[in-house]
Amino acid sequence: MQHQVLVVEDEPDLANVIGAYLRGEGFTVDTVGNGPDAVATARRWHPDLIVLDIMLPGFDGIEVCRQVRTFSDCYIIMLTARDDEVDKVIGLSVGADDYLAKPFSPRELTARIRAMLRRPRGLQVATPARIFKGLRLDPDARKAWLDDAELDITRTEFDLLDALTAYPKRAFTRRQLIDAVWGPDWYGDEHIVDVHIGHLRKKLVDEASDPTYIRTVRGVGYGMAS
Repeated sequence: MQHQVLVVEDEPDLANVIGAYLRGEGFTVDTVGNGPDAVATARRWHPDLIVLDIMLPGFDGIEVCRQVRTFSDCYIIMLTARDDEVDKVIGLSVGADDYLAKPFSPRELTARIRAMLRRPRGLQVATPARIFKGLRLDPDARKAWLDDAELDITRTEFDLLDALTAYPKRAFTRRQLIDAVWGPDWYGDEHIVDVHIGHLRKKLVDEASDPTYIRTVRGVGYGMAS
C-alpha cells in the first residue's frame, strides 16, 4: 500500500522537486500552494502525512495545522523558512509532529517521513490499559484519560506517554525517547522532545517543579513521577 503525502508549499519549484522525489520513492503525492486549498485537500483526500510550509498565501501553515487537527490525526512535518526557535515551537504547539528548517535535502525529508510512517499502527499482542494515579492509558485504543475525561492529545504526545508509562520507573534520555517515538533514523534537534513534553504537561495540568505525572531527570531526560 502506497502512503499518501500532501505537500503544501507555495514555491512551485520547491514543491515540484519535493513531489517528484517523493513519487520516485514510492509515495502517492498531491501538492497545493495555499492555506485554504491545503485544508480542503486534507479533508477530502485523507493523507497519511502532510509536509506543511509555515509561510503560505491565504492563511499560514500554523492555521492550516490548527484546522487540520480538528478532523485528522495525520502526521504533520512543518517546514520553516529559517532555523528559528519561535517557528518551531509555534508549529509544534498547534499539533505538528516534527519540523525541518530550509534549506534541506529531499533525502533528509524522505528519511523523516519514512521514520514517522514506520511507527506501528496495527495491533500485535493485546496490551492491558495502564493506570498511573489519575491517568489511564489504553495502548490498543490509543486513547488516554485524566480523571475519566478523555485527553485531546496528538499521536506524538500519545506515543511519548506510551513510552514513558511502559517503563514507569525508568529514566529516559531524550535520544531514547526519540528512538521510541520518532524512530532511530530520525536526526535533528533533540529539543523537540522538550517541546512535546511541555504540551503534555499542560494537558495533564502537571507542574514541572512539583510533578504528578512527568518528572524531569536532571542531566538525563524524563520519566514518570513516583
